[in-house]
Amino acid sequence: MSRLDKSGQGRGTRVSSLAGKSALVTGAKGGLGAAIADDLHARGVRVFGTARGRDDAAMISERYGTRPVQLDVRDPEGSRDRINQLWIDDGPIELLCNNAGVNAPQPALDVNIASWEAVIDTNVTGTFFVSQSMARHWVDSGIAGSIVNISSQAGTVAIEERVAYGSSKAAMSHMTRLLALEWGSYGIRVNAVAPTFVWTDLTQSTLSRPGMEEKLTSRIPLGRLGVPEDITGAVAFLFGDEASLITGHVMAIDGGYTIH
Repeated sequence: MSRLDKSGQGRGTRVSSLAGKSALVTGAKGGLGAAIADDLHARGVRVFGTARGRDDAAMISERYGTRPVQLDVRDPEGSRDRINQLWIDDGPIELLCNNAGVNAPQPALDVNIASWEAVIDTNVTGTFFVSQSMARHWVDSGIAGSIVNISSQAGTVAIEERVAYGSSKAAMSHMTRLLALEWGSYGIRVNAVAPTFVWTDLTQSTLSRPGMEEKLTSRIPLGRLGVPEDITGAVAFLFGDEASLITGHVMAIDGGYTIH
């Protein structure tokens, strides 16, 4: 499968399985969320990207030519209300990518309640209630929607100073299976991707530290870190018709990190 350039050229007719659909991508301001939203937009998807700040939501709106969606997944009731209004104004929306997430690297002995809750409230609670809000609309409308959660290899293997983050991503991966089981009878598919460390504008400062790339790639059999295209193609595949019999799957995109 060839990578997709920003013009949307270079792929075959299989792109048509996504063209004309609508997607909600949480946390689309930058990093992997922006890359996923850009890729879906290039494939002909009407993209609604969320951000917590008004100005960021407006910027995303201009980028994709859709309505601004100011939404904080840490506020389940506010998220529900915003999604309900989005359906009234712009529905239906067939695809959901739960990308919004936070990480607070700390030694386990230093983790306090505030930092723990910040990670869990975003990565676990927020993901669930956004998914529930969308799924209720799909069930009521008879739409076979699709969810792709952005999990992490940290939910499978132990990584230093990631106790809150790793616990949250393990919960997200299993949540993916549980929701796939319950919602499969409605035709709703729920999958996840679990990347290794990925170069983005948000990770550049960390991954560029002296010796960091060498340290991390020494654990990866394929010998390199991820780039956004490694993830965006997998997300598009899981959303597409080619994956119509795939649900409850957590796809590791890790260069072999987790096979140790």
